Amino acid sequence: MRLLLIIPAFNEQASLGGLLAEIKALPTQAGVQIEAVVVDDGSSDRTQEVARAHGARVLRLCRNLGIGGAVQAGIQLAHREGFDAAVQMDGDGQHPPAELQKLLAPVTGGDAPDLVVGTRYRDGASQFRSTMLRRLGSAWLRGILRLVTRLRISDPTSGFRLYGARALRLFSDTYPYDFPEPESLAMARAAGLAVIEVPIAMRERQGGQSSISGYTSIYYMFKVTVAVVLAYLRTNRRARPDEAPDAVA
Repeated sequence: MRLLLIIPAFNEQASLGGLLAEIKALPTQAGVQIEAVVVDDGSSDRTQEVARAHGARVLRLCRNLGIGGAVQAGIQLAHREGFDAAVQMDGDGQHPPAELQKLLAPVTGGDAPDLVVGTRYRDGASQFRSTMLRRLGSAWLRGILRLVTRLRISDPTSGFRLYGARALRLFSDTYPYDFPEPESLAMARAAGLAVIEVPIAMRERQGGQSSISGYTSIYYMFKVTVAVVLAYLRTNRRARPDEAPDAVA
């Protein structure tokens, strides 16, 4: 398996070096070839220099596109270059590389899912607790996804996830831009992709500052509620990824 680690990063010079060092120190897994790409989302700090100094491939965007644009750029790269799968992980260090094997485990068997989401809310997997507003927002989105798409998932805002070949094909063509995690789950469900989640550990940010806080969390909750419904309805009208030609990146 050729696996691409997609690391979207916006002004993450404080945490990126430690994350890349952890990735480099991962033990070799039989049959898995891992490459990492840092998608520099128009950073104004030394994110690009730190990434190159640690031997990572860098995809530098001409301006700040936001998390969705940065992730899709990485997905398009993975799809165009024929990677078997890709893993999205944050550049702020919240997603420990040591947990990567838990995302890989379900796709090494015969009946592999298309999208594997890492959840911090099952089986006591993570000691890290987000703010009360974020937890309430996550609970609300769980209900919306179950109501609209019949998808039962405990951590709809998790950005630690693995995309299989069909998911890469779908999302290389179209991917939500603002706060894409819940919307992309609705799209995957509407397109008939197999979505599962696995318990993983997360930790506090190792540097930088979150873009969602305070009243932004309330805005996010209502905005994404509408976006999830629209994403599901729009994708339902499109050809499913196993019926459509490959997207051209």
